[in-house]
Amino acid sequence: MKYIAKYFLLAGVFATVAGLPLRAQVTYLAPGNMFVSPPSSSFDSGQPDQSVLTIKKRVDEVNVLFIATDKHGKFVRNLNEKDFAILDDHKPPQSIVNFRRETDLPIELGLLIDTSGSVRGRFDFEQDAAVSFLQNTVRPNFDKAFVVGFNGHSQMMQDFTDNAALLSAAVRRMQDGGGTALYDAIYRACHDNLIKDHEDHPSRRAIVVVSDGEDNQSDLSEAQAIEMAQRAEVIIYAISTDDSGLILRGDKVLQRIAEATGGRAFFPFRMKDIKNSFSAIEEELRSQYIVSYHPADFEADGRYRPIEITALKKDLQVRSRKGYYAPRQ
Repeated sequence: MKYIAKYFLLAGVFATVAGLPLRAQVTYLAPGNMFVSPPSSSFDSGQPDQSVLTIKKRVDEVNVLFIATDKHGKFVRNLNEKDFAILDDHKPPQSIVNFRRETDLPIELGLLIDTSGSVRGRFDFEQDAAVSFLQNTVRPNFDKAFVVGFNGHSQMMQDFTDNAALLSAAVRRMQDGGGTALYDAIYRACHDNLIKDHEDHPSRRAIVVVSDGEDNQSDLSEAQAIEMAQRAEVIIYAISTDDSGLILRGDKVLQRIAEATGGRAFFPFRMKDIKNSFSAIEEELRSQYIVSYHPADFEADGRYRPIEITALKKDLQVRSRKGYYAPRQ
């Protein structure tokens, strides 16, 4: 009889231990992105795992990075939530979750350099300026960047790293020549390297494009490139390589792409102005505000929702991304 009692006691212990894995793993969804499932085990038995309960929870919270400048174009860094008005889909947010000045978020940066034949005249100087920018911007063990050269096709010269020496060497290896597929390069950099399903640690995601903007070989359109950048919540900065002194078609393209993502386009005429453009981008990446809010009347319908942030103080200008895509059910 005592053996039977021990048998039931052991059976109870095993039943209790077997029940322990039945804990919830919560999956979150940020606006504009897809559902993220917990990572699967490296050892796949081929049988469905019924010991883990997955709960998909939607977090309808929008995070927007933006900058504020005065009438002289200088950054204003001492503002608070009450100095701004926010509209999401033309309505004030349901509630503001957080507002803060953000000067030290990690940076995830893509440097896209046009190597087509049209940039040949200033290519060496642009490489020098890009190397200096990377050395001054990417902080070891904190920021990371990748380098892409593009002409008729894109080539990853250096994948994500915090090593400025590797990034600089990648820029130096580029050789000019060929056509220009600007839209393809932007789309793929955002889609393959910068789009986030879910991030535990917020970061600033940005692309710096050095190009004349004259796309003649892309399979994708300007609108598709912009949409992918918006879905990835990437700010695009553009530095024009056009030295004609005129506003050409390519310059207007760079301007539209930058403005649609909350970035800025630079049109340096002199060689030294290229380095000044990189310096201005570096300063801007360290001079931003971030606001987090719950939108009013939010629906997970996949629709594009415009964002408008304006300063209530006179002579202040705000620059931010123009909107985002709501997730789908």
